[in-house]
Amino acid sequence: MATTEPVTYTPDLPPSPVSRTTPTIHVELTPHSLNSISATTFVRSPSAGATVLFIGTTRDTFNNLPVSSLAYTSYTALAIATLYLIAESVLSKHELTKIAIIHKLGECPIGEESILIAVSSPHRQAAWKAGEEALEETKKRAEIWKLERFEGGEGIWRANRDGAVGVRVGEDEKKGVEEKNDV
Repeated sequence: MATTEPVTYTPDLPPSPVSRTTPTIHVELTPHSLNSISATTFVRSPSAGATVLFIGTTRDTFNNLPVSSLAYTSYTALAIATLYLIAESVLSKHELTKIAIIHKLGECPIGEESILIAVSSPHRQAAWKAGEEALEETKKRAEIWKLERFEGGEGIWRANRDGAVGVRVGEDEKKGVEEKNDV
């Protein structure tokens, strides 16, 4: 589905980062460039033998279409609460030392970071699993949407999850529920 916004559309953004931090959890939505060093510095601990950092970047193609940029927007207050619940759950489940989930809002050009997930734990296996789970849960549950703009064309709004271009994420889920109800 093409957007009705002009190519120059920019989403409303908080003017400064919005975050929630405890000694073991840091979640943040920011209109500024992301800083992987600050994320790993937050999760660093003498109790942790492993630190894992995931950096998600804007790639130049999607489904063989040339992407010019992404723009992210969110329901900020709710997204911060959701990110915190995700971090709290992953921290507990994997017995992590610390976790940070930081997502960019606004324009995100090709090659720029859109999300950072940093975790630390006493052992590497828990850190690897926790980082992956934190990313997947963030993409699945956080109230963050992206406008994917393509070279020479309009952009496509979609949930910040993996999905097909021009297909609203959720349509397949709705179809699956309808099929279950028909059984």
